[in-house]
Amino acid sequence: MEDKIFNVLVPKEKKVKIKDGKRKETEEKIYPGYVLVEMIVTDDSWYIVRNTPNVTGFVGVGTTPVPVSQEEVDTLKKRMGVEASQYKIEVSVGDIVKITDGPFKDFDGKVSEVDEQRGKVKVFVNMFGRDTSVELDSLQIKKL
Repeated sequence: MEDKIFNVLVPKEKKVKIKDGKRKETEEKIYPGYVLVEMIVTDDSWYIVRNTPNVTGFVGVGTTPVPVSQEEVDTLKKRMGVEASQYKIEVSVGDIVKITDGPFKDFDGKVSEVDEQRGKVKVFVNMFGRDTSVELDSLQIKKL
């Protein structure tokens, strides 16, 4: 069936999460439960895809699948190719933030430095009556 079924795609993207205070990169499905198949629909190829184990249905009306436009597939492939190491830090120096994870959880602080290359933020936290500089991951803070 290689001449009728060309490509099978499971759309996934890389995400960065913090667990136990450490940054972990995970791969998550963009559309869980969905697989994109590039194929020429004939009786034989349709029979094979329809009778694949764990295939329960198709996007479309009735039993006929609806083709996905090439623009949508290109958008998905572009989204899959983007590396998770690009940090989007939405705070700037002087902003007040709340720490959401780590040993300083639930403390408020003021941003003193932003390092977008490493995804780190330095925050002044008031402890024992004095400001203490703490370096945090950008995922450990929330802007107030």
